[in-house]
Amino acid sequence: MDPRKVTDAAGAREIVEKRKLSHVKVGLFDVDGVMRGKYMSAAKFFSALDGGFGFCDVVLGWDSHDQLYDNVTYTGWHTGYPDAPVRILPESCRDIPFEDGTLFFLCEFAPPADKLCPRGVLRRVIERCRHMGFEPYAGFEYEFFLFDETPHSAREKHYRNLKPMSPGFFGYSVLRNTVHADFYRELLGTCEGMDFGLEALHEETGPGVLEAAIAVDGGEASADKAALFKTFTKVMAQRNGLMATFMAKWSPDWPGQSGHIHLSLKGKNGKPAFYDAKAPDNISDTMRHFIGGQQKLMGELLSMIAPTVNSFTRLIPGFWAPTEASWGVDNRTCALRAICGSEKAQRVEYRIAAADANPYIAYAAALASGLWGIETKAEPEAPVVGSAYDKKFPKRLAFPATLWEAAQRLKSSKVAREWFGDDFVEHYAASREWEEREFRKHITDWEMERYFEII
Repeated sequence: MDPRKVTDAAGAREIVEKRKLSHVKVGLFDVDGVMRGKYMSAAKFFSALDGGFGFCDVVLGWDSHDQLYDNVTYTGWHTGYPDAPVRILPESCRDIPFEDGTLFFLCEFAPPADKLCPRGVLRRVIERCRHMGFEPYAGFEYEFFLFDETPHSAREKHYRNLKPMSPGFFGYSVLRNTVHADFYRELLGTCEGMDFGLEALHEETGPGVLEAAIAVDGGEASADKAALFKTFTKVMAQRNGLMATFMAKWSPDWPGQSGHIHLSLKGKNGKPAFYDAKAPDNISDTMRHFIGGQQKLMGELLSMIAPTVNSFTRLIPGFWAPTEASWGVDNRTCALRAICGSEKAQRVEYRIAAADANPYIAYAAALASGLWGIETKAEPEAPVVGSAYDKKFPKRLAFPATLWEAAQRLKSSKVAREWFGDDFVEHYAASREWEEREFRKHITDWEMERYFEII
């Protein structure tokens, strides 16, 4: 039985029974996009298919290093960290290729915890999108660096002088992807086998950096695939004695790592909503307003797209990342790139997103802002022609300068509260404030070298 043909609880029960599995693996994604999960006995799994199961709500109350937030109200020492209800998604059933028949199932938080669940937030945006008469489609592409290191060796080196899988600049190198063909083929095979297949995988420009384009899909499935890709790419790397990082920028000497999202909509008639053969560049009114909404709201939703302190080190001129909420036609210096051509290809590339973003949350922000633009008939600024880095932009298009500032902008956003809910906005903004405060506790090497003797 093909795991990807499972559509309901009965099918999930049947495939587990047919394989005579004693255990399955379940997992869900936290606020930072980190998968948290466990092995679950078949008996427990069957019970959970019908009534859900409990998962300690600390998953919603700690950061990526398991440190407890001290500034959130939903969970904490004051609540005793009870179990939160979780539901299994039978249609997410997948083989884990290297676990000898073990099945994997995605989960998501159920009410009332779904108010804070990243997948739940995206699901509600998609439901609203469908209510507006559109079906959303998205394809994620990621850049990630590979190092000839292990989790132990990286820590022993204090994350300095790490050895990349390959040296220097050599974008689109056939030499490199042939030398490392065994890893490439294993990664491609894993992605195909787990149904987050890649349209393309190639060397990017930098030491040991690859770029992967995940095939487009509709609804929540596109974000599921992106989140699973990030998780299992790191798994595959470590199984091969390597480490993969999706940090936004690990070195000042190399470009940052993007997590671009390609978005499009289809109408009730199944026709692409972004395409109008009679309009300039085939950009329909719907697409233009979608871009207008994304552009106008990018600054106030930035903490959902640039979620770490490190995210902001990527947003500098000349390193293939945007520096203002700009847009242009097939212009890679802009935050929004309108890709125009055939009905099938017409889309918006949301280039502000970095590899470190939670796919569910980043997609929710990108989609909701575009849909808000359609609702309000938001008009974008004039498109950028030439290099956006050389242009002067009005202050309203400027980004928040820090994660803290971005969190404040999110908290004060009426649109964010309308689309994502007060509970999510308050909780998520508090988690980003925590992240910034944790950073402020530390003294950097740069400060020591600059100030220790001289100041």
